[in-house]
Amino acid sequence: MYYFDNAATTKIKPDSVIAAVVDAMKNSGNASRGASDESLSADRIVFSCRRKINALFNGDGPKQVAFTKNSTEALNVALLGLIKEDDHVITTVTDHNSVLRPLNFLKISRNISLDYLGIDPEGHLLLDQLEDLKKANTRVLVANHISNVTGNINDLYRLGDFCKKEGIIFIVDGSQSAGAFNIDMEAMNIDVFCFTGHKSLYGPQGTGGLCVKKNISIDPLLYGGTGVQTYYELQPEEMPTRLEAGTLNSHGLAGLEAGLTYIKDQGMEKLTERAQKIAKNFYEGIKDLPSIKFFGDYSDFSKRAPIVSFNLGKIDSAYVSMVLADKYKISTRPGGHCAPLLHKSFKTVDQGMVRFSFSHFNTKEEVEIAIQAIREISKEEVGF
Repeated sequence: MYYFDNAATTKIKPDSVIAAVVDAMKNSGNASRGASDESLSADRIVFSCRRKINALFNGDGPKQVAFTKNSTEALNVALLGLIKEDDHVITTVTDHNSVLRPLNFLKISRNISLDYLGIDPEGHLLLDQLEDLKKANTRVLVANHISNVTGNINDLYRLGDFCKKEGIIFIVDGSQSAGAFNIDMEAMNIDVFCFTGHKSLYGPQGTGGLCVKKNISIDPLLYGGTGVQTYYELQPEEMPTRLEAGTLNSHGLAGLEAGLTYIKDQGMEKLTERAQKIAKNFYEGIKDLPSIKFFGDYSDFSKRAPIVSFNLGKIDSAYVSMVLADKYKISTRPGGHCAPLLHKSFKTVDQGMVRFSFSHFNTKEEVEIAIQAIREISKEEVGF
């Protein structure tokens, strides 16, 4: 298969990531569960991964990095642990269900109120709406860094400055940007940064976490064993054990740690530039098709994620992706992409969109095959 679904998960991992997972499974035990060689091996893996994550995002120290199994869990920890009864929250129509569903749950369970930043025709956030949306009880602003549908990059500096000025907690969903674009929690005034390991960090599935500023106290989502303070009746107060109950995925974190090393050695900017160039080549190859409609801003590929989302006339996106898979052996993502409000804004709820998302591991030859496939499928549009 030709794989173009990297916004969902990077299929091709560096060999060093796979080797690190295998080695950990052979040699590592349970982190923070004793002083055996196996337990200490896991401890070293976990701490090294915390240290590298903190450095990559310019956080408040390794102890402020708590691991989860993905960004969805990290966002649930942050949102359910920070938002109180009757709070007001601002989010965006570009956000993923990993943000929207916890917030909708809190509307029911804690009587919170919600407002949403809208978008312009190219999918950019209407940031001038911020002042109008703010209320006296606004506690949190939560937004994605990059839309998983359009590939547009949101201005975290402006959002963070607004939150700092107004005393609002700023939570960022970095699912699409972690490992691919610069994240500076200090400069961007980010209070909580949530990330997943299995996309541009090149780690295994089942890894992720959140970086929390020291002045932010999050109520635990889970309660259980931590390996320390066994006789304390509640979850320990100290980070990161406050947010980490149960056995950590140290085998997966070994792979994530290797992915972080790979990014540093190769150069994050260089890897992203390669993926952006590949995405641009694909876009240039299909942009002149008479029936095609794109979603997002494609005026400058150096300022967007390597994602290209489109529709071919009235053809259902699921049909396009099915033909791509069955006839051309090309993997893509159709449908709603877990971003319902964005699709409502673009009026694509029924049709969905076809999404190609690229990695630096994709090749020019693969892109040429994909371009030819889209050109051939587009000829069917007259029958729909």
